[in-house]
Amino acid sequence: MPPLPRDIRNVAIIAHVDHGKTTLVDALFRTAHSFRANQRVEICAMDSDPIERERGITILAKNTAIHWKGTKINIVDTPGHADFGGEVERVLSMADGALLVVDAFEGPMPQTRFVLRKAFAAGLRPIVVVNKMDRPEARPSEVLNEVFDLFVDLDAPEESLEFPVLYASGRDAWASISPTGKGEDVSPLLDTILRVVPAPTDDPSHPLQFQAATLDYDEYLGRVAIGRVRSGRLKANGRVALVHPEGRVALETELKGLFQFEALSRIPAEEVLAGDIAAVAGIPEVSIGDTLADPEHPRALPAIAVDEPTISMIFSVNDSPFAGREGRYVTSRQIKDRLDRASLGDAALRVERTSSPDEFKVSGRGVMHLGILIERMRRDGYELNVGKPQVIVKTVDGKRLEPIELAVVDCPEAVAGRVIEFLGRRRGELHVMDRKGSFARLEFLVPSRGLIGARTAILTLTGGEGTLHHVFHSWGADRGAIAGRTNGAIVATDLGKTTAYALEEHADRGVFFVGPGDEVYQGEVIGEHCKEKDLPVNITKSKKLTNVRADSKDATVRLAPPHRMGLEEALEYIEEDELVETTPKAVRLRKVLLNEKSRKRAAMSPVRQGKA
Repeated sequence: MPPLPRDIRNVAIIAHVDHGKTTLVDALFRTAHSFRANQRVEICAMDSDPIERERGITILAKNTAIHWKGTKINIVDTPGHADFGGEVERVLSMADGALLVVDAFEGPMPQTRFVLRKAFAAGLRPIVVVNKMDRPEARPSEVLNEVFDLFVDLDAPEESLEFPVLYASGRDAWASISPTGKGEDVSPLLDTILRVVPAPTDDPSHPLQFQAATLDYDEYLGRVAIGRVRSGRLKANGRVALVHPEGRVALETELKGLFQFEALSRIPAEEVLAGDIAAVAGIPEVSIGDTLADPEHPRALPAIAVDEPTISMIFSVNDSPFAGREGRYVTSRQIKDRLDRASLGDAALRVERTSSPDEFKVSGRGVMHLGILIERMRRDGYELNVGKPQVIVKTVDGKRLEPIELAVVDCPEAVAGRVIEFLGRRRGELHVMDRKGSFARLEFLVPSRGLIGARTAILTLTGGEGTLHHVFHSWGADRGAIAGRTNGAIVATDLGKTTAYALEEHADRGVFFVGPGDEVYQGEVIGEHCKEKDLPVNITKSKKLTNVRADSKDATVRLAPPHRMGLEEALEYIEEDELVETTPKAVRLRKVLLNEKSRKRAAMSPVRQGKA
């Protein structure tokens, strides 16, 4: 028999990146004995996506469930990065309570503020978990005061200010109600969830209403909609009406599959009652925000609101000389189909056609949001070109507004001045300067366009010790021009393989992105010039053979290692006249116009010419 609403708790786990949220879920699994004693389970089991495991961050919201003292606890693991806020906003609608996980040293961060604001808007009851208490530099008392100040700053409801606090170490799998005591497991946290998070009040006797909050895909079942049963009962093989948010009934159909969550698995269910979370299969037309309703009472639930995108990029067909050599999907139709599929499962992603049939404008919540999409397409076998990220602006009452972000930089105190100067040039305003141990914490309000490329620059300025986190703050007046990249590019003039001889000959001209033996083509950006202007270079030039002997004929060529850019670094690096070429095997930088003469003509003409 399915559990009644009073035997269910729905809780979302929210936290900043790398504050130990997914590791804490591992500890909940162990304490609740969700796995067999001899079952092999990966660390950070909820991060099942390969990119998530590589980067150590949560990108996709996921559902799981555990049982504790006769009660089923549905857990929604949310992304910690604000670029994936579209995931957070949708899945919070499935929960009644929230575990706010905060690092015992770092305290609340920008993304913590963003997600917590959404949790309060959804009316969730908070439980604060001060995690990583095993850190030698942990400062739980100060962090707790910062959390309380954050609650007040966000105008939290009065009842939320009386939040329960637990101290935990997700890595060591323990939780305690005291900052000085160490628990044996995380059972105090589970007991607090049962006591504080309210049971669902959804009524199983009312007509059916189920809203799709997120979408998944199964090789055998097709599209799978995941959401909460708001009223009534979902039955396996039962008939439902698909209702769009505006109230239009799209169709009536029969469910092909009904599932509930259990640890890391989806298990078939005969019936799911109101208040519980379920996954349904067999409706290819279902989209995020749609309602599955009783055919006799087809009423739609309110649409799921998602914040609008702030960054856009132009995705286009790869037209370089290497096009089609490394990817399986290269045509505009294939790229458009893949982008459309991505937008179906991501409410924060927008895909628009442009005046060119080979180009598409893709908008999202940040460079990382769109960078992950491009990385997934690369791994799926797609080739494409991507243009420089552009900030989306809007006009209100005749005034041009741009997105302003709250940026927090943690860096050694000795280099704080350099960071302040750098972000000042990017039109940033310093609002808070605080001290965290031997580090300075700087809070700025910066235009979104001023943060493009800032992460790499701050790492350089701080000797690799600085970190930058940012989150959307508000729409503000245009703050004026921001200087772009100060150094020009080193551009290849010939097609072929690079030689150590040519690289050594031009070693004093700048930093190279390629090494000996790499294939390059005319118009490819192969390095950064030490001066402002672009430098065309024949990097495939080889040493001519002569019959003259030299004492140095056997000398070894010593070259500095090339600077290999990752995808997101490349996206932040390029300028208006450049593109990032992405294939399953490579990330290359190139000029929009590959021919040098065409670039010179375009520089002299006010109208951009077509590609050469």
